[in-house]
Amino acid sequence: MGFKGRDIEVIPSAGNYLVAACDSCSAVGSKEFDIVKVPADVAGRFTTRVALLEVITVGAVPQLITAAIGNEPEPTGAQILQGVYDELAAFSLKNIPVAISTEKNFPTRQTSLGVTVVGCCQNSLRVATSLPGDLLYCMGLPKVGNEIEGPGDPEIVNNSQLQKLLQTAAIHDIIPVGSKGILGEAGLLSANILRDFILESEASIDIEKSAGPSTCLIFTAAAPIDCSVFNSVPCTKLGRIV
Repeated sequence: MGFKGRDIEVIPSAGNYLVAACDSCSAVGSKEFDIVKVPADVAGRFTTRVALLEVITVGAVPQLITAAIGNEPEPTGAQILQGVYDELAAFSLKNIPVAISTEKNFPTRQTSLGVTVVGCCQNSLRVATSLPGDLLYCMGLPKVGNEIEGPGDPEIVNNSQLQKLLQTAAIHDIIPVGSKGILGEAGLLSANILRDFILESEASIDIEKSAGPSTCLIFTAAAPIDCSVFNSVPCTKLGRIV
């Protein structure tokens, strides 16, 4: 069971929901034919991040992760896995089981991997919960490729800020932004509840730009949000649901 505008699959199970999300990454690493040159562990971190955000933002708790690495076990595979484990630790999930596969038959000249996260939601899914009149915000800035200053980039959303959102009663939908850009995700969010949205912000944020590995997210709120509680990450009011 999929949800329009959400990159997840959901299966009802014994009164709960199993939620799965995946992400792939190619040509990002330190191999000969990689286009974006970064250490392999960075590719592992950001690919893991995308799948985790998709699962966590709908209210599910990750239970299992798989890492399908299209490269040799050493050194690239080990470096990617270090990034996977580092990102899990950043999300306080360092003890989660990880199923791993690497390429052991052929040499490779370009970095590639796929990450799947499976979570469990024991309550109602946080999907299509927005209401007419809700305010629409963006947290973080859309960045892609070499624009990202590593996992600690202060302009991209992190798990600590996400957890504050999840614990705020006024917050309704939370959606990670990827290649569709802020405008694309906002359109899907409003379409999911058979509504529309209007932009009321003159902020300089580029709403059509790809956010790469979910460097920002959009969320709706029933009341104005004090963005200062989210520390230094940029937080912009975009408009409202109508």
